[in-house]
Amino acid sequence: MYEFAEIGLAVRTRRSDMGLSQARVAELCGLSSVTVYQLENGSIDALNWADAVRLLSVLGLNIHVSNPRSTKRQREGRTPALEVAARSASTSYKQILPAEDLRTALLTATYPKDFTPHVRTFLDEAHASQIADVVEQLHHETGVQRIELWQRMRDMARAGHTTRDFWL
Repeated sequence: MYEFAEIGLAVRTRRSDMGLSQARVAELCGLSSVTVYQLENGSIDALNWADAVRLLSVLGLNIHVSNPRSTKRQREGRTPALEVAARSASTSYKQILPAEDLRTALLTATYPKDFTPHVRTFLDEAHASQIADVVEQLHHETGVQRIELWQRMRDMARAGHTTRDFWL
């Protein structure tokens, strides 16, 4: 089926960008390694909807149904992912993490002096799709390869002793 081939390609690309093995992804979403392998290689016959959604969610992907009539927000453009991420990471803190500080931290793989807890919160708690949106923005703005950005975040997460499964 064409849909499985498209989903499989997206899964393989994102998994590879994140530096995860098929076995690790299977473990994180409760599927067999064979299922992930078959999906990525287009040889899967069927996949339960709940399993597909769980797999995509682990990788920060989703199934999108387009609205035939664009919303005002879509027409005017969205808030850049880095700004949204910086605000989200600042929710529990008095001081607000500037998007530029988050950008610098993620591009250099170093925690900013006054905002270490904020960046840890982003790495530990942001939805995978939000992290993926930040990776996409940084990739397009700087030309840094996606896999490098994911690896930098993984290094930061490990150095910051975060507990999120896909950083381990």
